[in-house]
Order: sequence, then structure tokens, then C-alpha cells
Amino acid sequence: MKHIARKRFGQHFLTDRGIIQDIIQAIDPKPGDPMVEIGPGLAAMTHPLVDRLGHLTVIELDRDLARQLRSHPRLTVVESDVLRVDFRALAADILAACSGGSKLRVVGNLPYNISTPILFHLLDVVDVIEDQHFMLQKEVIDRMVARPSTSDYGRLSVMLQWRYAMANVLLVPPHSFDPPPRVNSAIVRMVPHAEPAVLDVKLLSEVVQVAFSQRRKLLRHTLGRWLEAREFSGEFNVQRRAEEVPVAEYIALVQAVAAAGPAAP
Repeated sequence: MKHIARKRFGQHFLTDRGIIQDIIQAIDPKPGDPMVEIGPGLAAMTHPLVDRLGHLTVIELDRDLARQLRSHPRLTVVESDVLRVDFRALAADILAACSGGSKLRVVGNLPYNISTPILFHLLDVVDVIEDQHFMLQKEVIDRMVARPSTSDYGRLSVMLQWRYAMANVLLVPPHSFDPPPRVNSAIVRMVPHAEPAVLDVKLLSEVVQVAFSQRRKLLRHTLGRWLEAREFSGEFNVQRRAEEVPVAEYIALVQAVAAAGPAAP
């Protein structure tokens, strides 16, 4: 029986064989690689992946699709909301049974309605991840990889570029799916930095959120006041807009604020 895409799960099933081949080539799976696929759907990428890997773990929320996937002898199916999955524990289980790498590779066609929460969910366990390849809405990827002083550069850019080297590796047009989405999609490659800057992630998130809260205004109206409230006496140029500050400067500011200690009561 044909599976009908469920709107509440944000389902759009990839059907273009040429695009699928291009995606698999970009991922470059090797036999024995410890890999998990998020949202396998109708298994368009799942089958070519498992053919190359030998075994694959998939995370699928739709119980009808999960039941179909369980019929494949070389798939381990985790039937769950991906935001509830303990990726650290999952990585430990997969790595214990795998002859490949020492960290987890993650791939998937992420539901567009919860793509950003998934990215931040995985950010919490980035130390056990080798790389990530995701299909996302193109405009989200544009923001992820954006450079300073561009309209796409924002909170998502800073929060992810701090921890990953990222690249838009492939455009996927709407007609590659059934049903076709109303937007262009793309594939992003995310490789964790080997030696990331050591910082308080919650503090970075707060700094960036304040900075971009009124992106059209100079930082002295937003981040400048936040720094004054903390009685921060270090140097930071607030005569700029948030989008003009490179990731490295946000990182340096967070480290300096943390070193200065908590705000006065």
C-alpha cells in the first residue's frame, strides 16, 4: 500500500534518482562506518547507504514507516522523535557493534519544521560526531554558512560556525520530492572543528541572542547595554551592527566576559 505523506511530520519524500546518487557521493559512506540516518522515510537514501555500509541505524517517528523498515535485515530501527533520542547513548551502542570509525556519522532529510531544534540537539553531543550531512531548506543552510556583513548572517551562523566547518554541497530543487515542497532544498556538510574554542555555550547563546535582537541598530543599543549591566570593562567595539562582527570576535568576547566573572547583583 502506498504511504501517504503526513503533513504533521513534515514529510516530503525524495524520489529523484540522480539527486540521490549525488547525495550518496557527497556523504561517501565506507564499509563499517558507524552511521545513523534521521528520517529515512521511504528509504530512498537508506538502501544505497546500507548497501555501502553493511549496516545502518535509522531514526523514524512514523510507526507505519518504521514497521516497513524493520523488514530490512541490516537496519536497526529506532522508532522515536529525534529530539528525544539520546545520541550519546546511541553512539556508544553503535560504536560498540561497529568495526569502523571511533565517532558517529549522522545523515538525514530533516523535517523542515523542526530542523533548527535538531541541529541544536546534536550540538550538545558534537564531541561524539565525525560529520553530518543534512537535507534542509536552502534558506536555512544559507544562514548556517553565511559570512559576516551579509543579510543571512545571524544567530544560527555564529552558534554553528563556532563548532563546525560547514559547506553547502548540493542544491535539491522541489521537483526532486513527492510531494514537492514550496521551497528549494540543499545538502549541508558539517564537520566539527578538531580543536574548538573553549567557552560557555549558554553564555555564547545569550550574547548572540542579545546582539541580533535588533539587528538594524548599532550594538551599543543592545549588546552594549548588556555589557554595561555586567560591568564589563574589556574592549569591544559596539559601534557596529551585529552582522558586522565575525564569529571569532563573538567567541573572544564570550571568553572575556566569562573570565571577568558574573554580573554584579
